[in-house]
Amino acid sequence: MTTPSSLLCQVEAGVAWITLNRPDQRNALDIPTLQKLHGLLDDCNADPAVRVLVLTGSGRSFCAGADLAEWAEAEARGALESYGWTETAHALMGRLYGLDKPTIAAINGTAVGAGMDLSLCCDLRIAARSARFKAGYTSMAYSPDAGASWHLPRLIGSEQAKRLLFLDEPWGAERALAAGLVGELCADEQLSSVAGELAARLASGPTFAFAQTKRLLREGAGRSLPEQLRAELAAGLLCGRSADGAEALRAATEKRAPNFIGR
Repeated sequence: MTTPSSLLCQVEAGVAWITLNRPDQRNALDIPTLQKLHGLLDDCNADPAVRVLVLTGSGRSFCAGADLAEWAEAEARGALESYGWTETAHALMGRLYGLDKPTIAAINGTAVGAGMDLSLCCDLRIAARSARFKAGYTSMAYSPDAGASWHLPRLIGSEQAKRLLFLDEPWGAERALAAGLVGELCADEQLSSVAGELAARLASGPTFAFAQTKRLLREGAGRSLPEQLRAELAAGLLCGRSADGAEALRAATEKRAPNFIGR
């Protein structure tokens, strides 16, 4: 698996650690980085050695959002509306959100704009106590453009979403936890170990069943209850026919811990 300079990727014990690696730009997302991350997600999703993905940032920021230097350059040449950042970012957000494998955002510092949105596309979010969240859109006279308007009402409710987006005030980690923007806080120096422990638990679990569960949760909001029950039946049949399903039954019969392989 190739590792572009703007990204670092290391796979250990079924966990792919992906690090945004532009610390001088606070890990801002330019088009090349968006494209490389999209390709890396494809590689990880297809790699049977990868069971879980952890996304974090190098330096003091998780991700500062769109690369404003690239934005300004596009505006200077009259190409702000056509240079392709939004379309490229949307493709990445959709890929991350739709990934089969569990994803964890280990938020090590500021998460602004599309950087915050990147964390929202992950299944689980762990924040260091120094983490800060800021929507970053209305202060630039923009509306959300990387998924915040979809994720935030579902995660924290409509009123809190409007407060975060309209007022554009930075939220500290404690407020983010209280609102439901993240699921867990830890000391800054413990972020890697806490994320690693959670990732290890997921990596040893029935990742085929996780994939079916993720799909049910993603698609369920657009279905009626009878439709969702039919989808659950179909997913359950797939899980029951999987190698992990057979192993779970054997382990229960033999009174031992199961050894899941993700298939």
